[in-house]
Amino acid sequence: MRNVTEISFLILVGLSDHPLTMNGLFVFFLLIYLMTLITNLLIFFLVLTDYNLHNPMYFFLANLAFLDMSYSSVTAPRMLFDLVTRSRSISIPACIAQAFFYFFFVCSEVFLLSAMSYDRYIAVCRPLHYTLIMSWRVCTRLACLSWVAGCSISLVHYLLLLRLSFCRTSSIHNFFCNLPHLYQISCTDPFINVMVLLIVGIGIASGVVLMTFLPYVYILRTILRIRSKTGKRKAFSTCTSHITVVSIFYGSLIFIYLVPTSSDMFNLNKTFTVISALINPLLNPLIYSLRNKDLMEALMRSYHHLKLFQPSF
Repeated sequence: MRNVTEISFLILVGLSDHPLTMNGLFVFFLLIYLMTLITNLLIFFLVLTDYNLHNPMYFFLANLAFLDMSYSSVTAPRMLFDLVTRSRSISIPACIAQAFFYFFFVCSEVFLLSAMSYDRYIAVCRPLHYTLIMSWRVCTRLACLSWVAGCSISLVHYLLLLRLSFCRTSSIHNFFCNLPHLYQISCTDPFINVMVLLIVGIGIASGVVLMTFLPYVYILRTILRIRSKTGKRKAFSTCTSHITVVSIFYGSLIFIYLVPTSSDMFNLNKTFTVISALINPLLNPLIYSLRNKDLMEALMRSYHHLKLFQPSF
């Protein structure tokens, strides 16, 4: 790490400098983070323990819940710590590690959402072959591929970060470290890093994003051919949650990574970063659980089981 030790720390500007505002933000984001952990853990627990949820759709949903908890935990605890202690400094190794793990979990979720789109395509367009095509071996491989691809891409950016030097204490105009922020304050020309980020971003946009949204063209065409209103409603209900999550997720990421960050757009960039890093991980389980009858029934079954095991006095 000799090329990033010319200074020992950077400054995280955060979301506000006003003490009362910081106290309010601490309470608000603490509640957001706790709700994120509780809701995602609940979905993960239900899928793991309820036999009725042991199918490909909920297998991917459990992976999504774990990823949401993971990348929220990369950013939220540090931000809450800074809001309480009024500390703004972060060591360069810790900053780079935070950027790596955040990018790792986000990239993994990009690939996982693509796998979930493929699962919905098979469920709606080829229902008779669903269990044959979406076997547990296929589902496990798709999930593992998502994690490995996310880790590989993040590792490339991490290795490229090691070529950068930080020769002065600089301020990061956000509440956590991210790749564009580190490129902006580097004393080394980050041209290679930026080009790799853009190439990877465009590659994902033209490849994985296409694989995520293209199945819905065929899904929509299949749904429109269904004659019964009940059948159409059921088919739509299995897909609207996923397409809503995907739209919000990609919308925030495109702004963070592909829109150039300038001094005039710091506040707007912070807003989209908050949505991506803190709000999305909470919205995902809420969108899926509130619109999903199977999950609500599994929750009620778990509740009744817990009541049966309560000691009576």
